[in-house]
Amino acid sequence: MFKKHEIFKTDKYNMLTVEVQGKTLVVRDISDQWGEECYTFVSRPEMMHWAENRFRADQYVGREEERENIIRAFKEV
Repeated sequence: MFKKHEIFKTDKYNMLTVEVQGKTLVVRDISDQWGEECYTFVSRPEMMHWAENRFRADQYVGREEERENIIRAFKEV
């Protein structure tokens, strides 16, 4: 049984989940614009590096709290 973490969800078409499969972390990024993208990481630092680049601070000007919540959720995985 894999442990699944829901990072954010706006509706059934826009969500981000992380599955912990032993040592492997599988991130599923589902959006109504791009469909589903799946990323596999072998370590938490690798996943956090990806998350920091994917959710850059310059994209969340005026919405810093939203970005902080997303990054915090990744750290809790």
